[in-house]
Amino acid sequence: MELWLFLLQLTAAVMLLLYSTRMVRTGIERAMGVNLRNMFLRSRKAIVLNVLAGALAAILLQSSTAVALLVSGFAATGVMGVTGSLAVVLGADLGTAAVVKFLSLNLSAIIPVLLAAGGILFLKFDSRTTKQVGRILIGIAFILLSLKMIGEATLPMRESPLLPAIVTYLSEDPITAFAGGALITFLFHSSVAAILLFATFCALGILPLAAGISLVLGANAGGGLVAVWLTRNSHIKARRITAGNLMVRATGALLALLAMRFADIPLHWLGNTAAVQLVNFHLVFNAVLVVVFLPLIIPIAALTKRFIVDGDAEGSGTRPVSALNRDVLGQPNLAFASVTRELLRMAEQIEVMFKPVMDFFLVSNPSEAGRIRAMDEEVNSLHTGIKLYIAELSQRDLTPEQARKATQLANFAIGLERAGDLIVKDILKLADTLHRQKLSFSEDGWEELSRLHDRVGANIQLAMNVLVSEDLESARQLIGEKESIRKLEQESNDRHLERLSRRTRESIATSDIHLELVQALKEINSRFVSFAYPVLARHGELLDSRLAHEGAAA
Repeated sequence: MELWLFLLQLTAAVMLLLYSTRMVRTGIERAMGVNLRNMFLRSRKAIVLNVLAGALAAILLQSSTAVALLVSGFAATGVMGVTGSLAVVLGADLGTAAVVKFLSLNLSAIIPVLLAAGGILFLKFDSRTTKQVGRILIGIAFILLSLKMIGEATLPMRESPLLPAIVTYLSEDPITAFAGGALITFLFHSSVAAILLFATFCALGILPLAAGISLVLGANAGGGLVAVWLTRNSHIKARRITAGNLMVRATGALLALLAMRFADIPLHWLGNTAAVQLVNFHLVFNAVLVVVFLPLIIPIAALTKRFIVDGDAEGSGTRPVSALNRDVLGQPNLAFASVTRELLRMAEQIEVMFKPVMDFFLVSNPSEAGRIRAMDEEVNSLHTGIKLYIAELSQRDLTPEQARKATQLANFAIGLERAGDLIVKDILKLADTLHRQKLSFSEDGWEELSRLHDRVGANIQLAMNVLVSEDLESARQLIGEKESIRKLEQESNDRHLERLSRRTRESIATSDIHLELVQALKEINSRFVSFAYPVLARHGELLDSRLAHEGAAA
């Protein structure tokens, strides 16, 4: 086989593996995001529960990095501490090892079943949750299919004259193999995908066990490095969590590498074949990390605090240059593009403000609340700049269509500014009231509010896509989400009234806060949904008046 064809097939198989692991993770996040969040909140009371929650979340998400990013967000708002979050991430590392063990089994016979069931659920049902379950099943099928493709693509490697030399070098130089495993994992941004690739090579006889173990240990260190990289600009607590996880994984991996080099470890106990031994070694290694380092979690957290000091890293950078270019005011289309870029920046700022607001109902965190209020000042500044820019643009000779476009963009800015005010002046104020009066939502009420917040957050992302792309299908979906939010609001209100009728103590005490929070979330959603109206109107899918159809019928 020609080299270019071999590389093409192997690259395609690896890309499918990476895409399918991401597909499963996003499906789980969309279908069970609120449940995962609540699971972490319930596990806060015990370190062992933290570990179990982290393991379960990683099994579902197929990524310890995703779990690390999730709990880092909780730590930033004070909902979880650094030590508890580190325990969660330790459990997540063990959970991903269990995922690798499951996916390494010979499951090719169920690929058609997973594809058929997943396709039916995703294509034939309207329920958002059902669609995401279908997405998950298809993703698992793609993972299994990609592993088969990797096996088929690498068959010619066994006949390559270069293979014995490469294998001998990696077997005799574990440091190079270790560094290679870390690098591959960092490039993949997925330790699951990297270790499955190494296990497949072992199963095909391409990679000896000694080199495979060095690669796997490197992959464990590389997985910790990925999380550190992704949180490099995050809150200081998030950086401490991922740094602590890297310390544990890198230290454990290097110690295991030394042990493999100088001690006679009976690997035959781990299985009958090299591939099984490799996967089981990875599982045992992560289990040992939990047992050894969990009792040391407090000194590890203290160590990260010494190395990663609280400075002015957050928000200390210079303010980004405005996208409002006055040199193009004489070219309305370019001016509109400048306004759109500034609106997108404004929307992204509000998304950052909106994401953690529910955490403030769990833990009072004045410093973080102050940071969000400062961000709202930036939103107000952006709104003022856009307003003045459009006012100056409107003084030029604009066509009627251009004048309408200018008005639409100004209305978007007004809506976004209002969304920022809802977060700061309404939602944060409600959270302060809850803590001041020493109240808490009922478990059912909290779950309803969390689901509503999660759905609005997803709609904010969709709205930003519509703002930039002006895609008709996305605009239709966004309008549909307005009705979905209305139904969620109605269902929440009905259930809340039912709890009041049952005299549920928490619901009675927090009734006003609950209802006002639902209204605030609904209004924020409406502000972002407005991005879809001009797109639909331009394609003739929006009536000028709701009475138009009724008038025609009369």
